[in-house]
Amino acid sequence: MTVRLTLPPRSRQPPRLDSRLLRSRAVRALREVGHSTSELSIAIVLDDEIAALNFEHRGKRSATDVLSFSLLEGEYSDQRGVLLGDVVIGIETAVRQARAAHRGLDEEVARLLIHGILHLLGWDHEESAEAKLMRAEERRLWRAVRA
Repeated sequence: MTVRLTLPPRSRQPPRLDSRLLRSRAVRALREVGHSTSELSIAIVLDDEIAALNFEHRGKRSATDVLSFSLLEGEYSDQRGVLLGDVVIGIETAVRQARAAHRGLDEEVARLLIHGILHLLGWDHEESAEAKLMRAEERRLWRAVRA
């Protein structure tokens, strides 16, 4: 299993983000959802980058906390190999959310990663019944990956 992690330029990285812990949690989450042989790409980006992606792919003119780009479906799904997809995390938004929730940045980013992985696998939260099931799965995965 390969987890590829891309971080913002060193001068703009949040100093408290533990990239080793994030990779470890990603590996554990993938195992928990039955994708221990899959490859995952995680990009930690700044708000301006995730806002541009959010506009391009969702038509929303704002930064967001996490976006997922699954390769399990769509035009190129038959050519994906072992790559599950990309999870893009807006780190500046994550920092604000962590502060507001009174939790550490590593926990907030891990929770966003779990949310993103579930989206890669087709989970959704548009309908209230779906949202309830997805929240339950997020809690299960959090219990499995937290160190």
